[in-house]
Amino acid sequence: MPYQHIQFDLDESGVALVTVNRPDKLNALSRGVIQELDHAAGRIAEESAIRAAIVTGAGEKAFVAGADINELAALTAVEARAHARRGQQVFRKLETVPKPVVAAINGFALGGGLELAMACTVRFAAENAKLGQPEVKLGIIPGYGGTQRLPRLVGPGRALEMLLSGDPVTAAEAWRIGLVNAVVPQAELLNYSRAWLQKALANAPLALGLVLEAVDVGLNSGLEEGLRFEAAAFGVSAASEDRREGTRAFLEKRRPVFAGK
Repeated sequence: MPYQHIQFDLDESGVALVTVNRPDKLNALSRGVIQELDHAAGRIAEESAIRAAIVTGAGEKAFVAGADINELAALTAVEARAHARRGQQVFRKLETVPKPVVAAINGFALGGGLELAMACTVRFAAENAKLGQPEVKLGIIPGYGGTQRLPRLVGPGRALEMLLSGDPVTAAEAWRIGLVNAVVPQAELLNYSRAWLQKALANAPLALGLVLEAVDVGLNSGLEEGLRFEAAAFGVSAASEDRREGTRAFLEKRRPVFAGK
């Protein structure tokens, strides 16, 4: 589909750069943006040429500064529920992509913007970034997963502090509480994200996907179910061509060449 609200670029290493491109609206999440992110997530998951992705925002002010308030203000209760479920489904689709996805947070990540970032595998923030869930200041609550993912990342106490006050935190504070994985100068953010992905992508693609799935299963189904899945996934990885190549390369003291099989 042709994109009007995002940009989708694929580099020669197989890393897709997905840029929410509404800088005049601080990259707010309109219905159109959500629809295009849904399509982009499907491409990342399904296209073999795409090995990983970076999600970011256009310009230097905002990653995504929240939902489109003009759209939200006109919703009925029934429409608002459907609107929330649609966003949740799209972010869940992104979250379960069997490839690493980096959120490169280049500015404000508020409301739906933070919810989008939390659906990514890891989060790297520019020094000027501010992150928060300010929905209570508008008389609403997060609707795209904020009440669920934020406590899982930073613990219920820190999450409730942010959710109930609605106040944003700085990039440095977000790093301190574990909400982001690193803080770097804005000019270095994309290069840092790409460098981290290249380290991850040097490993076996099948193993990467199984790790992502195992962590997701454990977090959402509990320890016992997670352990059962881990054992089954370990069996799959142990029978793979990548395992044979990886162990052979280790013994031969050379770099492995993984095929993703």
